[in-house]
Amino acid sequence: MIQLIDLHTHTIFSDGELIPSELVRRAVIHGYEAIAITDHADYTNLEQLIGAAKKAKYLEEEWDIRVLSGVELTHVPPGKIAPLAKKAKELGAEIVVVHGETTSEPVAPGTNAAATACEYVDILAHPGLISEEDIETAEENNICLEITARNGHNRTNGHLVRLALEIGATLVVNTDTHDPENLITDETALKVAMGAGLTESKAREVLKASARKIAEIA
Repeated sequence: MIQLIDLHTHTIFSDGELIPSELVRRAVIHGYEAIAITDHADYTNLEQLIGAAKKAKYLEEEWDIRVLSGVELTHVPPGKIAPLAKKAKELGAEIVVVHGETTSEPVAPGTNAAATACEYVDILAHPGLISEEDIETAEENNICLEITARNGHNRTNGHLVRLALEIGATLVVNTDTHDPENLITDETALKVAMGAGLTESKAREVLKASARKIAEIA
């Protein structure tokens, strides 16, 4: 059985549909081992979101799941990503995700480059038609690149996987959950990874990468 870990989800504190307790409970039912709450953040709401996510860790006392506090820095000007990611870590964020240059949204050019060059970033989400140079930088800085299960953002999963395999960068599978239907099972996570172009054995390796990432936090 695959250890199902999702490091990119949203609640009603940004544009998700669920409060943290409902999101986590539904994740438990889906067989999740761990989940990160990473609502959309910029300078205007960073403290509020991290504080709420940290409070959600009380659920670990009742259910067999690890709950990680985090944020997704979203449409933040590239020049502000590094200082904001650093501030997020200082405030207690365990996972810092950056909203990458997905082809389905007008993300500022240079976002991928800024994120992959920042030591305080853990994951670059749905990075679109990411360049080889940015993937190399991510690999050098131990930043994970996201294979996303989310419709629209997932159009460029194949491009990402092809280049990441050539370069040796670390890939993770996340859902970018916004509503209950976005949560997946371990079987679906495997299909998402294989659908992006990975062999079954390599897909299983990728699904273990999230466990290694959170082990670094422990």
